Formats: sequence, structure tokens, C-alpha cells
Amino acid sequence: MKLKNIVPWGRNLKEYRAMFLLDSDDLQKKILGCGDGPASFNAEVTKMGGEVVSIDPTYAFTKDEIAAKIEEIAPEVMARVREHQDIFVWKNIKDPDDLYAIRMGAMGNFLDDYEEGLKEGRYRHELLPNLSFSEKEFELVLSSHLLFLYNEHLDFEFHLKAVEEMLRVGKEVRIFPLVTLENEYSPHLKPLCERLEKQGFKTEIVKSEYEFQKGGDEMLRIGR
Repeated sequence: MKLKNIVPWGRNLKEYRAMFLLDSDDLQKKILGCGDGPASFNAEVTKMGGEVVSIDPTYAFTKDEIAAKIEEIAPEVMARVREHQDIFVWKNIKDPDDLYAIRMGAMGNFLDDYEEGLKEGRYRHELLPNLSFSEKEFELVLSSHLLFLYNEHLDFEFHLKAVEEMLRVGKEVRIFPLVTLENEYSPHLKPLCERLEKQGFKTEIVKSEYEFQKGGDEMLRIGR
């Protein structure tokens, strides 16, 4: 994975709480974040006394490399957002200026925490569907803006293996959003739920408190 292929677009704790309906009890659980990237979720929960491990290909790079990439990419991303702002829902986020402030603030908090988090093992360069963690090591596993979103690049077998691996290491899995980049339900969603239910898991589509991508206001909750 080359750093040029990683789009840094970090989200904060407030957004994670809204996307995954995280309450105070959830934030006391041992959490694994899959594909967290330069989000401030780990840093913010850690400061609150919580326990979070984040995995992402971004963590193969240094703080300076990630910071340089953020500086390079952020203006390009914001230019596209301003040009196509009618395709987004300005509810949780007020407008493009608010989006920029939120994202840069989250990524700044991430960078401030990154090197310490690496030393503590809170940021790990690992990729689904093969994780190094032991069975049921985590109480809650979260996946934001990875599965379902990129269905053209990640096929059904990848989705199945990734979710099975998350269920191996965690007691409960929550995935957000459930739509593709075209704002349509992922074609992998229904067959994935059917396969998991045959394995004895319970799947539930839940309305979240977050919507930025049109139609992207639901999460999938999976457990026993």
C-alpha cells in the first residue's frame, strides 16, 4: 500500500458516537476500530480512560509522512466537496467550512496522539481479513467507511471473510454505512446477512444518528 493511495479523512468521537450509537457503557468496553485511519476516536476515548485499538494501513507510515499527505490532500478533497456539496446531507455537519474544521481538528488530534499510540500498541498496521488478535479479545468491533462502501473493489468473499474475522476477535460487530459510493444499498449486504444468520449470528439493521452521504444513515449490528 502506497501512502498516495490513502485518503486521510479523519472523524472524531462525536461522529463515531452518532454513526455507531455508542453510549457511555459502550465506551467502557474494549474496542477494536477497523480502518480508523487518521481519526481522533482512539485518542479521545483513551483520554477518557477507555481502551481502543485501531488498525489501518496508514499506520505503516510516520507522523511526518501522514501530516504531509493530509496537507497535500485536504485542499483537493475540499474543492471536490464544495463543487458537489448538493450530494451531501448537511445535518450533522453544517456546511463545507464546518466539515473542514471538523476533519482537520480530528486529524490534528490524531497526529498529536499518533506516536504515543504506536508505542502503546493502540495503532496497529494490520489489514482485514487477517488479524493477529486472539478470539473474543474485544467486546466491540467497529468498521467505518470501509465495508459495503467500496463494493466494486472489495468482493463478497472479502466482505464475508472480513466480518467473520471481526466476529472471531470480537463479541459484537457494528458496520457503518451500508451504502455504496453511489448511495445505494450494497449488493453484498443481504447475502452477507443470510450467510451469517446460517452460522448462528444475529444481524440487525439499525437507524443511526448520523447522515452525511445521502442514504448512509444505517448501521449493521452483528452478534450472537
